[in-house]
Amino acid sequence: MTNFTLSDLGWSDHFARQVTEDTGELTPARIYEVQRDLLLVLTEDGTKSLIPIESAGEYAVGDWLLCDGVKALHRLDPISNLTRKAAGHVNYQQRIAANIDTIAIVTSCNADFNVPRLERYLAMVTSAGAMPLVLLTKADRVDDPRDFQRQAERISPLVTAIALNAKDPDDVAQLIPWCKNGQTLALIGSSGVGKTTLRNSLTGENAETQDIREDDARGRHTTTHRSLVPTPYGGWLIDTPGMRELQLAGMEDGISAVFEDIEILATECKFNDCAHEGEPGCAVQKAISKGELDEDRLNRWRKLLREDEYNTESIARQRARNKSFSKMVKKTMEGSKKRKGR
Repeated sequence: MTNFTLSDLGWSDHFARQVTEDTGELTPARIYEVQRDLLLVLTEDGTKSLIPIESAGEYAVGDWLLCDGVKALHRLDPISNLTRKAAGHVNYQQRIAANIDTIAIVTSCNADFNVPRLERYLAMVTSAGAMPLVLLTKADRVDDPRDFQRQAERISPLVTAIALNAKDPDDVAQLIPWCKNGQTLALIGSSGVGKTTLRNSLTGENAETQDIREDDARGRHTTTHRSLVPTPYGGWLIDTPGMRELQLAGMEDGISAVFEDIEILATECKFNDCAHEGEPGCAVQKAISKGELDEDRLNRWRKLLREDEYNTESIARQRARNKSFSKMVKKTMEGSKKRKGR
C-alpha cells in the first residue's frame, strides 16, 4: 500500500478530540488486519506491524489507535462498532469491524433472499451506528429485480436497496459514492452472494471467487478474514466472511428502529402494558385485522426482542463471573505474596 494522509485514512475530529497531552506524541494508526498476535496498521508513514497490549479480540478491522511504532498503546473510541454475539455456545460479544460509514447487506435475487434474515442484519447495522444499504446481486438473472427491491424497502424506511450485476462495472459504479474521499464501506452477508466479486470490482483486486450450490443458492466461504482495502476512489472497503449464524445481543435500539412501525402502533394501545395478544383497544391487533400489518412481522419482532434480551443477559452474567474470578485470583495472589514476605 502507498502512503496516505490521516484524512485519506478516515481520520476526523471525533478521533482528534481523543488525543490528549499525554498521548500527543504517539502516532495515529488504523487497523487493516487483525492477526492472532499482531495488528497490521496504516499510518502516514506507511504500514506497520504492532504488538497489541490487549487481547487481539478487543480490536477490530477499521479501529483507530495510537502507537509508539512497536506497540498499540491506546485504542480510540469508534464512531461505529459492528458486533454480534459470538457464534456457538459462548457468551461474549464479537467485534466485526469499526468506523464504518455505510454497511452494505449483500443478498441476491434468488433463494438466498430472506426477509427475516434481512431484518436481523438491519438491526445489527443500525445498532452499529452506520448507515444501512441493501445490495441485491445477480439482478441480471431474473426478469424483474425491482420485485426484490420493493420487498427489501418495505422492511423499513431506513432501507435503500440497489439491484445490480456485481460483474458489470457500470452497475457497480453506483456504489462509488459510499467508498470515496476517506469513506468506509463494509460488505456483510451470506457466502455466495457476490461479496468477493463486488470487492474485486470496487478495488481492482483479483480475489478468488467460488460458485454457489444450485440446490439452495448458498455459497462456500471465499473471504476467510476481515480486511480494510483501499479503493481507487479515495475510500475504503471492508470485506467480511459469510455469516451462517447471526445472533443479536445488546441491539434493542436497532430492533426498535427496524420495527418502528410496530413500536409506533404500540404507543396507541389502550393499555401501556399491552402484550398485543387480543387485549381490548390493542392498536397492533387492529392494524393486523385491517391488513395494515403482517402478523408474521409482529412475531418476528417479538422473537428478535426475546433473543436479544436473553443473549444480552447471558453476556452480562458471563462478564460478572469473569470479573468475580479475576478478583478472586488477584486476592489469592496478594495473600500468597504476604505469606512469603513474613
